[in-house]
Formats: sequence, structure tokens, C-alpha cells
Amino acid sequence: MKHSFYDVKLRKKVDAEVTEFVSYGTGTSKRFAFKAKTKDGRSLTAFVAKADWEKAKKK
Repeated sequence: MKHSFYDVKLRKKVDAEVTEFVSYGTGTSKRFAFKAKTKDGRSLTAFVAKADWEKAKKK
């Protein structure tokens, strides 16, 4: 699945293949994110809504 990430080094949005679905925190302060890698191996993280995260994870 492709998703749009902000690449800090390039200072622009890039599309990358999602490699992981992660969640941070516990209880009411839980956050959901997609993780990916750039072509040169740097990590990308995009925080998303819980509904989008669950929908993508089921695919």
C-alpha cells in the first residue's frame, strides 16, 4: 500500500510503500502511524487517524 509521507531532508512530500503499522502510547493517548523507508534507507513516519490505520491494516 502506498501512502504520502513528508521527507524532512528533502523538504517535500513523497509517496512510499508502507512497511509497518505501528501504534504509540496507551489508553486515551494512543497514536497510530504508518512507517516506510526511502530509496536511500532513511525512515519515514506518518501519523494517521485510527480509522485509516485500522482500515489499512485489514487489507
